[in-house]
Amino acid sequence: MKLVPLFDKVVLKQLIAEETTKSGIVLPGQAKEKPQQAEVIAVGPGGVVDGKEITMQVKEGDKVIYSKYAGTDVEVDEEKYVIVKQSDILAVIA
Repeated sequence: MKLVPLFDKVVLKQLIAEETTKSGIVLPGQAKEKPQQAEVIAVGPGGVVDGKEITMQVKEGDKVIYSKYAGTDVEVDEEKYVIVKQSDILAVIA
């Protein structure tokens, strides 16, 4: 099954969070924050959303940083994804 986002939605797959800090401290499962970096898996077509013309700025394969509490978590074929609005994406990692 493939996710096909509508309008200004973007499907993201979170990048794996590091389990140790830069200083070498191993983090237990509860202390780990949800990673805010992800790879773009699918992009909606854009179009008119709430009376405004939306052009999509990201494309499949981009690595992005998105808002901490944004999006909806979904699981498809035992893979976890996050679906966010394009406006919840803060930056593309170059």
